[in-house]
Amino acid sequence: MKKKLVTAARILAALVFWGLVWQLCAAAVHLEFILPGPIAVFRRLLSLCRTADFYQTILLSFLRIAAGFCGGILAGVLLAFGCAKVRLLDALFSPLMAIIRATPVASFIILVLLWIEKGRVPAFISFLMVLPIVWQNTLLGIRSIDRQTLEMAKVFQITGKRKLFKVELPSILPYFLSASKVSLGLAWKAGVAAEVLALPKVSIGTMIYNAKLYLESTDLYAWTIAIILISVVLEKLFSLLFRGKGESHAAN
Repeated sequence: MKKKLVTAARILAALVFWGLVWQLCAAAVHLEFILPGPIAVFRRLLSLCRTADFYQTILLSFLRIAAGFCGGILAGVLLAFGCAKVRLLDALFSPLMAIIRATPVASFIILVLLWIEKGRVPAFISFLMVLPIVWQNTLLGIRSIDRQTLEMAKVFQITGKRKLFKVELPSILPYFLSASKVSLGLAWKAGVAAEVLALPKVSIGTMIYNAKLYLESTDLYAWTIAIILISVVLEKLFSLLFRGKGESHAAN
């Protein structure tokens, strides 16, 4: 309990420090449309929180990005198992995953805008960001399974579902959870970036674009803080949901 209080105090002190730095910078610039102060921004954020449109916008953005995230998780896991079993699949998909990881997100967004309806772009971009990370880490997890353990399972005639749940999944799970946690934040950021360029009718990205277009800097900063807070909350919820399951292997 004491350790948690000390950690919370440190975080609060850091937030206060950077809040003061922000306020000093805003006072030095003295132009709100360029750099509004933290008080004005948080007032605007609280004002937005009192409206139903604010929550509707967040919900619709979340649903789009969550669809891409879940699709990327499912495709990454299935493809990893396929590549682990069939060498030809691994040879075919490894270069593709390397290309996806190396291509800038903005390039993907612009290319995808030529192919599909703009409302589906954020989900597809989130899918693309999640897929290679989950694929690679899950594949590493499969290949890390102890061969001696597999031989023992064979000797004791442990096969089928029992082998999967007792031998294979415990080895793969830490890799999978690590990849999923990293992918969650990446999918959220990439999805919002896709919204900024695709401009779906109701979305966080569209609100950010409009704020920039009309020089409503307090709105721009308020929505940015909302994005950060949502990302932190999602990662905390993910950690709580899978606490004790193991997330020690970072996604590469």
